[in-house]
Amino acid sequence: MSGALTPGFADPVADAQSCFRAVLDAMAHPGRVYRLPSLIPPAPLCAAAAAVVLTLVDQDAPLSLDPALATAQSWITFHTGVSIVAASDADFVLARSLPDPTQLSNGADEAPEESATVILQVASLTSGARYQLAGPGLRTPSVLTVDGLPADFVARWAANHALFPRGVDLILCAGETLAALPRSVMIGAL
Repeated sequence: MSGALTPGFADPVADAQSCFRAVLDAMAHPGRVYRLPSLIPPAPLCAAAAAVVLTLVDQDAPLSLDPALATAQSWITFHTGVSIVAASDADFVLARSLPDPTQLSNGADEAPEESATVILQVASLTSGARYQLAGPGLRTPSVLTVDGLPADFVARWAANHALFPRGVDLILCAGETLAALPRSVMIGAL
């Protein structure tokens, strides 16, 4: 499980701050697509997913790593110091296919912030299936286009949304771009 130990961010402080602001803004504006600072992670990890991991994950926030991304494990642990754990024990889940949200930490009514955040690497945020988003952060419904979500995504998301204030949050990453779907947003197919 060795990935090339290429550099992380060119400017670790400024790039992490920029990425953090983009993630926060994406959570506040579901479905809006943001471009992140460029970096070159080991394949098959895309630049946006790598930037989010470098920004949000550390030794105090355990990560579950999709076996399809195992070649990036040494790069991730080198740059973050994170512990790799089972999905059910993870604060963050880095995946190439959407995991079953019921198998992840959904928090508790008294502590919804303890739920997992899924960092999902998808093929595109400009082509693919179209979804209508509504809810907090959206004055009017908006549309998100994603290539890489499962055919039953809308039903799976509805089950996750029904748990609110519990449930998982989703950060979609493709190339150097990201969009976020907080658990509070409602999603329908177009």
